[in-house]
Amino acid sequence: MQSGNVRCSFGDSPVTSSESSQEDILAKGSPVGGKRGLFQRLEAWLSRLSARNAFWNKICSLIWLPYAFRSGISFRRLDKDTFTAVLPFRRFNRNWYNAMAGAALLGNSEVAAGMYLFGECGSDYIVICKDMRYRFLRPCFGPAIYHIVNSEDLKEKMSDGGEFNIELQMDIRQHMRKRKTKQHRVGRCFITFHCTPKDMYRRQRSRVKERASKNNLASASETLHRDKDDDSKVLLHD
Repeated sequence: MQSGNVRCSFGDSPVTSSESSQEDILAKGSPVGGKRGLFQRLEAWLSRLSARNAFWNKICSLIWLPYAFRSGISFRRLDKDTFTAVLPFRRFNRNWYNAMAGAALLGNSEVAAGMYLFGECGSDYIVICKDMRYRFLRPCFGPAIYHIVNSEDLKEKMSDGGEFNIELQMDIRQHMRKRKTKQHRVGRCFITFHCTPKDMYRRQRSRVKERASKNNLASASETLHRDKDDDSKVLLHD
């Protein structure tokens, strides 16, 4: 996953941490099936494996998401419609006054939402974070639990075909040791992802390479004709 705009706020006053605009990487279209090469099949298999269970998720995180591996975030699907992620209260995630670091809460928000979306979309989509707004509501002095509380209709967007944007809303709550104690909400995150079918991306990339190759051939041909004209002018002058 790649990141776009990230905006943080404490209470009601927003603070901009980075303002980098990101354009959609592809034009709208629909995915086209067909035979996949060995690399594409291996990539799809690894994508499915990473979302199969916690063990394989950890192994894949160690290789491709070392920050998520060290933070120890884990993902749990309680039922078909309930997805949670748990960020442990370990030393790597804490700041100097023994509370959960804001960077850990914010950074793992993208990881949690991205893993939820990745698990729903499957291995046929590229998922890119375009925009994220995080509000720090109170300090967190224990494990943080990420809940997806609101999202657009993902199945409908996928059935339309082509690429699309989807907005998610998460509540981040502190896990309390006593079961009957109400979990304190420590943050709220609004995040937007751009999802692109991998087949569409490959076709677009192939067209870009073909266009670049034609431009290079045209440029080489123009240079060759120019050199021939210069040589003929020199011969006539002699």
